Amino acid sequence: QLQLVESGGGLVQPGGSLRLSCAASGFTLDYYAIGWFRQAPGKEREGVSCISSRVGSTIYADSVKGRFTISRDNAKNTVYLQMNSLKPEDTAVYYCAADGILFRRCVLSAADFTSWGQGTQVTVSS
Repeated sequence: QLQLVESGGGLVQPGGSLRLSCAASGFTLDYYAIGWFRQAPGKEREGVSCISSRVGSTIYADSVKGRFTISRDNAKNTVYLQMNSLKPEDTAVYYCAADGILFRRCVLSAADFTSWGQGTQVTVSS
């Protein structure tokens, strides 16, 4: 059974860092584009970053470019999101998701992602 499990969220002060993990089971993560999305209270879910299958090309939302880095460890079947220089507006529940189609290139469109984790809370506050 395909499953994604996020971890690594928490409370951090502005300017701090967190690393989120997305561990996959039941499928080979490298075969699918994997995206990170977030949803703040009262707001729509937004795409944060995506890493493509195989080659591992990456894309980022403008709001996190230069601060967040997505990466993949195929041996651990895990995708990471390193978040630096965190701001209060980064506060949200963060989800990882797997594209529904093998080997498709990355797009930050939630509709393309069919398997989702349960989410992990990130709170940036002093």
